[in-house]
Amino acid sequence: MDLRELRYFESTYELESISAAAKHCFVSQPSISAAIQNLESYLGEALFIRHARGVTPTDAGHRLYPLSQQLTHQARSIKQVFQNKSAVKPFRLGVVPALGAARMSHLLKEIIDSVDGLELTLVDSEKRQCDARIISDNMVKPNEAFLPFWRDEFMMALPPGHPLSYKNELALNDLDGLNFILRGPSFVTRTLMNAMAPLDIKMVNRARIRTVEYAVELVAAGVGAAMVPNHPSFFNTQKLALLPIKDMKFERIIGLGYPMDIDIDRVLQSVINVCEVNQVAK
Repeated sequence: MDLRELRYFESTYELESISAAAKHCFVSQPSISAAIQNLESYLGEALFIRHARGVTPTDAGHRLYPLSQQLTHQARSIKQVFQNKSAVKPFRLGVVPALGAARMSHLLKEIIDSVDGLELTLVDSEKRQCDARIISDNMVKPNEAFLPFWRDEFMMALPPGHPLSYKNELALNDLDGLNFILRGPSFVTRTLMNAMAPLDIKMVNRARIRTVEYAVELVAAGVGAAMVPNHPSFFNTQKLALLPIKDMKFERIIGLGYPMDIDIDRVLQSVINVCEVNQVAK
């Protein structure tokens, strides 16, 4: 058992997905699987239950997680004690809402760790001046370079046991009268509404919110359905039916926007490098 294996275990535990943990740790899926198998062999107990949508921690996994955190946090503290203090390097990063707190926290940690002395400030990407922005591709300004690194596919999340949840896909007619959680502003929702309008199909808005996390929890509580990204970081505590809508595809590309007409300094270059490593959109 070593610290690297424990870090891989922690990422898998937090994201409930070996593939997502591999992306977060910048390694291959077999590396994550091998680390978990080594830990399970060392401890003599299974740490996760594998299934089609990811993994679920066992009782042993739940017991190991806080102990693992103690060890890895202590290791990071030891390193920090022996590092020379660096000059503070402020960096203002614009962020659009609804990117997922869990996923964003991992990315932001990688950015902070990439520059000694970095002081990161998050601001509204549309209302505040910033050094770079994490935005969707439809928000790129003419004077911005854009590095895509995430691709989200949106699907309809249905409450547990909902009659439509047992279908393989939804037709637009299935949505007529469906209780719906409206998340806005959302290009995906507007596109869906525009497709439904000529057919006189109307869903029943039960709630209006801004974040995906709230949408997922409200769907799980049975309030209604919602269009959400099919990404494991949004479903750490909930297992919901996610269905595509027939003949329609809803995607958004998330990336880093930064000014074209400036010299890229070391801090911005480090942010670009982190985003390139996280790149999954082609």
